[in-house]
Amino acid sequence: MLDIADELNRWLAEGREFAVATVVSVGGSAPRGPGAALAVDSEGTAIGSVSGGCVEGAVYELCTDALRSGETVRERFGYSDEDAFAVGLTCGGIVDVLVTPVGADAPAREVFRSALATAAGGGTTALARIVRGPSDLLGRALLVRADGTHEGGLGGHPDLDRTAAAEAAALLDAGRTGTVGLSEDGSHCPGGLTLLVESSVPPPRMIVFGAVDFAAALVRAGKFLGHHVTVCDARPVFATRARFPEADEVVVDWPHRYLRSTPTDGRTMLCVLTHDAKFDVPLLTEALRMPVAFVGAMGSRRTHEDRARRLREAGLTEDELARLRSPIGLDLGARTPEETALSIAAEIVALRRGGTGAPLTGGATPIHREVTGAAA
Repeated sequence: MLDIADELNRWLAEGREFAVATVVSVGGSAPRGPGAALAVDSEGTAIGSVSGGCVEGAVYELCTDALRSGETVRERFGYSDEDAFAVGLTCGGIVDVLVTPVGADAPAREVFRSALATAAGGGTTALARIVRGPSDLLGRALLVRADGTHEGGLGGHPDLDRTAAAEAAALLDAGRTGTVGLSEDGSHCPGGLTLLVESSVPPPRMIVFGAVDFAAALVRAGKFLGHHVTVCDARPVFATRARFPEADEVVVDWPHRYLRSTPTDGRTMLCVLTHDAKFDVPLLTEALRMPVAFVGAMGSRRTHEDRARRLREAGLTEDELARLRSPIGLDLGARTPEETALSIAAEIVALRRGGTGAPLTGGATPIHREVTGAAA
């Protein structure tokens, strides 16, 4: 639901009634993961997607039925269904979808309103919903804020909300969406209830060091991937808003000094395009000792060998050097700034999603992999 927060927040502000279908679990080669959502309002307007097109028509009908009945339902689509080809799920996957009506009198409407407003505003919040359990609890919702406080309720045992809030806060801290199994009394015994916890956190950062000609293309690629992109360079004549209009920030500072002072986390991507020892050696000495998701540096293989020698002289260990992606990017034969940006973006996606970068043609490994951790 939170992946279409902007539109749903607007619908609530306009007083619309709608039903939202959310992917709660997947198996096999399902095209979209938990949290993906499609919503349909009372006028028949649809937004979002749960399957990239495979079962949209059938889910649309489930949403319109839920609006009429006012009942929350869970439905499975998969290759074992007799109607799999009829609804279009021919990729060999399984998708479980929870369809929740959000009418004017819906019990969770105000919880949804708070969660969607926070997510649409770029804030940090988690929405926990019961997606498997007794029918009278199905769809109950709990909002968990960044400070650990919560709003709404799941019903049932008094300890259930407390335990669910703690589990949701842990997923929120990692910036992850996932499921949690609990019993109806709030204990961690499996088999009673399943919660879907959707996390909405500010976009991951990409910091591009070096206001070179390749940087503008990488800024565009980073924005396309959903990152908050900063360009940093010590040279004010190059680090200008006019040269990087699509960047969220353009900073004039020595790269290593800026990196020390700016917030980073386990989702941050650091792309060093300076390939100048006076900039990138002190910068990489800092970067490779920080718990960020990605550190890559541009340059030829000869530049990389010289850079690695200098970094060893600066005191970096072999384990720290092993974190460096250099030369940065996948081997696409890239020449232009745009092609180079694509190769860097592809390496970042492969790292986040557990991909190899090899062609899918002729391969036998799953197309979609399960990836755990904050970088996911």
